[in-house]
Amino acid sequence: MAVWDLSVTVEDLGPDALPITVSVTSDLHVGGVILKLVEKTQIKRDWSDHAFWWEQKQCWLLRTAWTLEKYEIHADAKLLFMQQHKPLYVCLPSGVTLRLRACFSSSVFKAVMGICRMLNIRHPEELSLLRPIEHKKKKKDKGSAEEVYDLTEVPLSSDSKPCLYNGMPAHFADSPQMESVYKMLSGIQPPPSPETLAKLYRPASVVDKAHIHSRWLDSSRCLLQQGIQENDKVWLRFKYFAFYEIDPKYDAVRLTQLYEQARWAILLEDIDCTEEEMMLFGALQYHISKVSLSEPQTPVSSAAMDDLDSALQFLEVKMEGESSSASEILDNLTAPDLNDYLKIFRPKKLTLNKYKQFWFKFQDTSISYFKSKEESIGEPIQQINLKGCEVAPDVNVAAQKFLIRLLVPAPEGMNEIYLRCENEQQYAQWMAACRLGSKGKTLADNSYQSEIQSIRSFLAMQKSSSNSQGNAHANDESINAHSLVSPRYHKKYKTKQLTPRILDAYQNVAQLSFTDAILRYLQIWQALPDFGISYMVVRFKGSRKDEVLGIAPNRLIRIDLSVGDVVKTWRYNNMKQWNVNWDIRQVAIEFEGNINIAFSCVTTDCKVVHEFIGGYIFMSTRSREKSNTLNEELFHKLTGGHEAL
Repeated sequence: MAVWDLSVTVEDLGPDALPITVSVTSDLHVGGVILKLVEKTQIKRDWSDHAFWWEQKQCWLLRTAWTLEKYEIHADAKLLFMQQHKPLYVCLPSGVTLRLRACFSSSVFKAVMGICRMLNIRHPEELSLLRPIEHKKKKKDKGSAEEVYDLTEVPLSSDSKPCLYNGMPAHFADSPQMESVYKMLSGIQPPPSPETLAKLYRPASVVDKAHIHSRWLDSSRCLLQQGIQENDKVWLRFKYFAFYEIDPKYDAVRLTQLYEQARWAILLEDIDCTEEEMMLFGALQYHISKVSLSEPQTPVSSAAMDDLDSALQFLEVKMEGESSSASEILDNLTAPDLNDYLKIFRPKKLTLNKYKQFWFKFQDTSISYFKSKEESIGEPIQQINLKGCEVAPDVNVAAQKFLIRLLVPAPEGMNEIYLRCENEQQYAQWMAACRLGSKGKTLADNSYQSEIQSIRSFLAMQKSSSNSQGNAHANDESINAHSLVSPRYHKKYKTKQLTPRILDAYQNVAQLSFTDAILRYLQIWQALPDFGISYMVVRFKGSRKDEVLGIAPNRLIRIDLSVGDVVKTWRYNNMKQWNVNWDIRQVAIEFEGNINIAFSCVTTDCKVVHEFIGGYIFMSTRSREKSNTLNEELFHKLTGGHEAL
């Protein structure tokens, strides 16, 4: 076998050091090359984290048993011998920047898992990294450097569950400084000043939002392959809005960062909400900031209690799976009746349709309606099967408007139906029933009453208290109303006008604990009609103009770019298959009922769309029995495309 010279640059020797030449043969394995190289450097140190990076092919040589011939490496190859774990600046949803060691050689998915493990964030599959949006810096801002917390000395553990001490990972309990960093990660950041808020980037249109969503890194490729270098800055954000098993006891950091992401989405108008909702968000934000100063934020848990919890959870799963058909029949027989007069409206283009009153009956997971109560014995005018449909609130308590918006799956997309209720009580009952029906549950389900209670408390929070004027106004001079609402309201209202409105809403949330207030904030955020939609500008096959594709946790939405109206909606559970033609960069999707759509991406690579769809389908496969183990292989199969195969 012929001997030839291989040139290798060793990063640790410095940028000016000359490459080292190693004599090799084609049948020599990569591990043997590393051995020869280390001997030549004559430096005694731990080289176990080092590996070869092949610059021309943009890939790591991580299979040390593979020969140079198998990797197709010849004398002209430029290899770089460097560390796999390097410092990276990671900006969290709260705006806090950490400098930590991340893995540059494994996929971004694995790198995120490592970061989340270090920070004690469960379910890392919901998060990912994206490139920051470049801000044009003004000359005045040169002196204001942001504070960075250095965690590069924290060892990276390979355990899926970090070892907890007093409710925090052991590496944060080492010193008072590290403990304060963890408290800062799991604690709420103070509301931003109106000046700071006005300077921050706000997406002005759907196209701007599409530009942000095009910056997600590819989960199946490593950081180095995507041009991310040592000490570069990336953002860590929740990418998939399908949050699984949020438990305040174990999710201190996760819950805080989720709240911060929701808060910034509201303040920077990344998601639309009504003026009433904005005042409620402002009141909750004010309350959370206030309570966070007086209440301990990190719940302490003991190992024995953790074991007991997991045992009870396992027992609950087992009992859920073993429910007998006889008891189910009995439950259905004792299900509460729900029938009443409601008004219905089907929006159609270019027609002025009014609400018409009918007698409605809820049975199993369907709604049927009749001309009158007397005719309810016979055949209904229509029966609407709620299983798999979208249920969204459209409520204004002050105006006594209680609407339930239903998006019902149909072969050509989704049919939109509005149900109008007369009062709060009727709305709470029917809204709870519709939500259960959409999940395939009947009124016999034990969560029906708690769902009604949750809706009632949500409505109570939107009521403005008439007797609130004297109670809190005198004590709350510290409130800065303009830091609690989006900049749009800074121009619309003066502080004197905003403060009473926020304090009115505050009366309804003032009794909530710190954790309950955060959970309530997230609950209202998740109830917004535009919640969880990621936007991409695409060109549909056969169309001459650009349109917007909205990708939500359970559906795809086709949006007219010029008007902003929803044209069509397709649900994932009606999807038969989707594939990507990587040569012409086109995504093709087939739905039930012989519906086929195809589109190419304008603002981003089609891999980003492919990953979103596959990611949401992966999120829907998670279950409590499997929650301790993450099926990484399935995630890559669904999101990785042709590279994963």
